Amino acid sequence: MSRIMGLDVGDKTIGVALSDPLFITAQPYETIKRTKAKFDIDRIEKIFVENDISLIVVGLPKNMNNTMGPQSMRIISFVDLIKKRIDTEIVYQDERLTTIQSESVLIDMSVRRENRKAHIDKIAASFILQTYLDRRNNE
Repeated sequence: MSRIMGLDVGDKTIGVALSDPLFITAQPYETIKRTKAKFDIDRIEKIFVENDISLIVVGLPKNMNNTMGPQSMRIISFVDLIKKRIDTEIVYQDERLTTIQSESVLIDMSVRRENRKAHIDKIAASFILQTYLDRRNNE
């Protein structure tokens, strides 16, 4: 049964989330520590194959006025590299405020400040993916 992968691409890490096979819920999966684009994409490709991924949803950090800044352009360039290696549909999902939501969840769970970094990106990826799944399931 296939799944959908969500990615929260940052400069230092990539948060990964996966949907359940029914495309209803998103769960945090992994935080990839970035090294070189080739190695980052190797890991994404491995997760893609191991989990029978049918679609990738990538968070796109738009400005509050809905314009795209330099970080958006970096993510689009990185996704272009993914597209050269992985033959699947990739869609963008607005990710404004997902890091703030993720931080709030970790605080509510009483995760110590020094331990939050290990979890925040994969939780942000799950928010990105869950937003996409909710929109998809309500259409």
